[in-house]
Amino acid sequence: MSRFNAPFEIHVHGQVPLLVGVTFEQIQEALKPLWKYTGARSLADAAGSAYEDEPGIQHNVTEQALQMCWTVRGDEDFRQALDEMCMNLNEVASDGAAIEITFYDTEFDEEDREEEHLSDDESRDDFVILFVGPTPAAIMQVQRDLLVQDVVNMMERHFDGAVLSGVVAEIDKLFTQRFDDLVNSLELGKPPRGMGGSGHGNGRRPRHLH
Repeated sequence: MSRFNAPFEIHVHGQVPLLVGVTFEQIQEALKPLWKYTGARSLADAAGSAYEDEPGIQHNVTEQALQMCWTVRGDEDFRQALDEMCMNLNEVASDGAAIEITFYDTEFDEEDREEEHLSDDESRDDFVILFVGPTPAAIMQVQRDLLVQDVVNMMERHFDGAVLSGVVAEIDKLFTQRFDDLVNSLELGKPPRGMGGSGHGNGRRPRHLH
């Protein structure tokens, strides 16, 4: 399937820690939505990026991690492939991870924008962060860490980092409440105690790193 005229160049960037023993075949199956989207017959055929200076998709055996710095041409339907990929990666990830996705509008000409004084709204560029992990707690931990990093970096322009512990504590409270709400929603679907229902398997809270 040719995508030479696709409206977007889509860059996928991230590193996912893998469970011990995960094989290349398992990674290939987890990433099947991506390489099938390109029209390839295997991950090996699609692992190279559209740009030679990008390493593409690699299984780092030494670090037991999946590394992605990979660009492909595509359209909005690529988002469905990403959703399927994330669901698959949850099964092989050993910890939470963030995957950054950037959509570059290939039909938007920056020089034309400057000459015609067009606004940035004319561009369809987009940036999203997707999260994967073996449990909801692992995913929330990555979300929490990224938020803390962003907030602290912004506030350190105005305040000393040593006085921001209270801000971090409030962020932790928000994520703790979110996690408790998730657990409670799952508990509603469980049989009463003593009726043979199994316990919630993802009961550990996100770590609070101060």
